Amino acid sequence: MSQPSQPVYLVDASVYVFRAWFSMPDQFSDAAGRPTNAVYGFARFLCELLEETSARQAAVAFDESLTTSFRNAIYPAYKANREPAPDDLQRQFAWCKDLARHLGLPVYADDLYEADDLIATLARHCREATTSVCVVSGDKDLAQLVGPGDWWWDFARRRRLDPEGVRAHFGVRPEQIADFLALTGDAVDNIPGIPGVGPKTAAALLAHFGDLDSIFERLEEIPFLSLRGARTLPGKLKAGEDAARLARRLTGLHTDVERVLAAPDTARTAGDGDALDALLDALGFGLPLRKRLHQQRESADWG
Repeated sequence: MSQPSQPVYLVDASVYVFRAWFSMPDQFSDAAGRPTNAVYGFARFLCELLEETSARQAAVAFDESLTTSFRNAIYPAYKANREPAPDDLQRQFAWCKDLARHLGLPVYADDLYEADDLIATLARHCREATTSVCVVSGDKDLAQLVGPGDWWWDFARRRRLDPEGVRAHFGVRPEQIADFLALTGDAVDNIPGIPGVGPKTAAALLAHFGDLDSIFERLEEIPFLSLRGARTLPGKLKAGEDAARLARRLTGLHTDVERVLAAPDTARTAGDGDALDALLDALGFGLPLRKRLHQQRESADWG
């Protein structure tokens, strides 16, 4: 009997780089005294992921900028609540990209599209090739990509959700998450929701109506639902409709990034051992992590 094929692992890198930046000790530094804690933590994360999964196909996507994505053109306040990454962290993001490339992992980044869109486009490619995907991220936005046979995996919290798990955990089906966030807002990305519509109300509305368009098309039905504040809810929704529809343009993911579709690559390779050593030398990383990284790089040479 043939074994089921492995999923393609699509990694939302920025989540894990930021986590390492905030959690790893700041005594990690290179010979020039520049911090290396984020790249050290990211390297450990990649080792753990590859050791645990023996992934044959994987790709790593990075956010390139907080201010240049197409979402900023639609809504200038998008992510305006976030401070720009300091120079020490920006430098480490560049090192993290180099590390992943030298390790033999395809790397994606784009000024116009966010990592979420790059991952969504790769997921579309995999789905068209009838290959399942495992989206490695702690970001709930990416749970909207989970279809039959797929997973959303918050690696750090050891939480792995299939479509039913997404519904149980977030209260809505994967395909409803963008509509859910359009109603409730997303404080992380500075997207305002509709005042008076919290997560429970949004989930209940979507459970009954299915999607955002149907909610606004059938506002007259809402007062008859067994929802708290149902009588005043249509007025709140009508007043916030324009904001919700704008938010929906922000919360949905693009699955048609042309540059990705032109050359969708998720195949691991043996990378470049010499370039990896040169980077690790410059970063001052010791033998234990170096050995693990090379073991994972070499394990990609399937022969």
